This record gives sequence, C-alpha cells and structure tokens, in this order.
Amino acid sequence: MSCFHWFSSSSDKKKARNYNPSKDSAQAVEGTTNAEVAKNIATKNCRPETLVGEGGFGRVYKGRLENGQIVAVKQLDRNGLQGNREFLVEVLMLSLVHHPNLVNLIGYCADGDQRLLVYEFMALGSLEDHLLDLPPDQQPLSWHTRMKIAYGSAQGLEYLHEKANPPIIYRDLKSSNILLDENFNPKLSDFGLAKLGPTGDKAHVSSRVMGTYGYCAPEYARTGHLTVKSDVYSFGVVLLELITGRRVIDTARPKEEQNLVAWAMPVFKDQKRFLELVDPLLQGEYPSKGLNQAVAVAAMCLQEEASVRPLMADVVMALSFLATGPSDDRTVIDKAAAEANERRTVMEVTYKK
Repeated sequence: MSCFHWFSSSSDKKKARNYNPSKDSAQAVEGTTNAEVAKNIATKNCRPETLVGEGGFGRVYKGRLENGQIVAVKQLDRNGLQGNREFLVEVLMLSLVHHPNLVNLIGYCADGDQRLLVYEFMALGSLEDHLLDLPPDQQPLSWHTRMKIAYGSAQGLEYLHEKANPPIIYRDLKSSNILLDENFNPKLSDFGLAKLGPTGDKAHVSSRVMGTYGYCAPEYARTGHLTVKSDVYSFGVVLLELITGRRVIDTARPKEEQNLVAWAMPVFKDQKRFLELVDPLLQGEYPSKGLNQAVAVAAMCLQEEASVRPLMADVVMALSFLATGPSDDRTVIDKAAAEANERRTVMEVTYKK
C-alpha cells in the first residue's frame, strides 16, 4: 500500500481515531493513496545535507513542503527501536491531542517499507542540545528560560493527564524529547511509547517496561505498573537536569555522582545545601527563592512513593510563578500551596524530611 496523508483540518485528525495500532500492518493506517507524494517527500527532503539528527529510531531531516513550509521529516528505520507499532501509536496519539506544548504532526506516510512522519519544524532542536555538554561558544540557558521550559513541558503533561479522555501516559519524558521553537517554547515529541491511561476503577495499566534508564519511575521499573504519577517522576528528573545542568546518568563523574537523582536525594533534605545543585554555568544569576521553590518541586516529584507525588496540575501551578521571572513576593508561593491543598494533594512549598 502506498499512502501519504495530510492533517489539513481537525476533522482529518478525528478520522485518525479509527486506527487500530494493535494491527502490525500498514493497513492500520488509512490515508490518501498517493505514491508520488510519498516518494517526493522522501527524495526531496531526506538527503545527507538536510540531516539534523539521528538515533535508534531512524533519522530526522529538515525539509520544505511545496507550499514553502519548513518541516521536520522523521524517516523511521524499520529495523530500529521505533517499529511499525510505535509508528502507528504515534500517529494515533498525535491525532487525538492538540496543545501548544505538544509537537504538531502535519502528515505521515506508509509506503511499503517507507515510514515517514512530518512535523512542524522546531528551530532550536532539543532541550538536551542547549543544556548538556555545551561547546565553549554556546551561551547557556538563563534561569528564567529554564523555568519557562519546565513550565511549558509541565503544561503539556498536564493536558495529557487531565484534559485528554482517556488520560494519556507519555512514558518517555526526557530532555532529548522536549523540542524548542525559536523563542524557547517547549513541545513534547516522540509519542511512540505513549499509553492510554487507566479507566473506571483501575488504578494502573500494566505494560512491558519501556523508556530511558534514569528517567523511569522506580515502581514502574519494578512492576511494570504504569500511572500518570510515573510521568510525574520523569518530569522531576528533567526539572533536576534544568537546575543542575547535569546528565541523568554520567559515568564520567565520580561514582557517587553518576546517578543524578541518587546524588541529589541527600541534598533535598537540607535547604542550606540547595546551592550545591545549581548549574555552575549560571554563574550565580538566579533568584535564591526561585531556586528553593524549583528544588522543592523536583523533590516532591521524585518521591519514592508514587501516591504522594503531586499531580501535574499542582506542578503547573507552582512553576507558573517561577516562569514569570524572579519574585520576592511570598504570597504567590503561599497561594500556590493553598490551592494545591484544596485539591487534597501533598504538595508543599518546603520539602520535609
């Protein structure tokens, strides 16, 4: 079967909801039969000089459509980490949801062994590109930009957890999957591992453990039981990366510092030590109260017991004040805590032993 399908309207996305990703066949994707369009997308855009990234899933190219729109074309490796099922899941998930902090899927192709996903182009690449192992001539992210990225990413997760019906568990939140536009606005990408959340009286969904080591919640890694709180843990890891500028796993560091979360846990218990967590590239340019609040949010997200982690709505509330710039106004912090308590969560401003 040869097809290329454009999402030209919201009604097109509604049609995509009929896909059955359990069928391991291109027949599960119904689109406009147009072999020439598929061929042109691949041959005109997927050239060595337009390559912008690659990984276990395949390669990503910067392309241009006939209408002049700049796009990112993901060409999947059929023998890679993202197989046909993950391709179908990604099309399904991105057809069901739409939010400013989720990457927009423009179209897709299933043509024989060819699998292409066409997205809006995110000019600044991934968060990982701007946070970790920076070359000497690259300006580090400011504190305000880091909090802006954290806030937008949290809003994307909140939408998946609380606005999508049924809820969607992202399952693969990490710095390389957070893409940035020209204004450093973040969008979550790569939905091939996403799962529909539990419905009715079910507390979790069972799943083969997938995702990236260091970002997976401990209870998910142990049992395969997946909940929205699994994503909350992963968000805590990303927030800690933003604060520290460190990789989640870094074997080049001393043994006691190689696992970012394990290294940070003792520091969470003593607010006087929070300065030890700060990325030295910030050179002291951050608000001390903002740092304390950001570390407190990360600590709550990273708690071992899933049930006491906050909901993403509460995380969004707390981060909204940090993303607007430094403030010494204690009332906004207190207001965030009060509203979180009304939702009967355990969100607190100050981390407690």
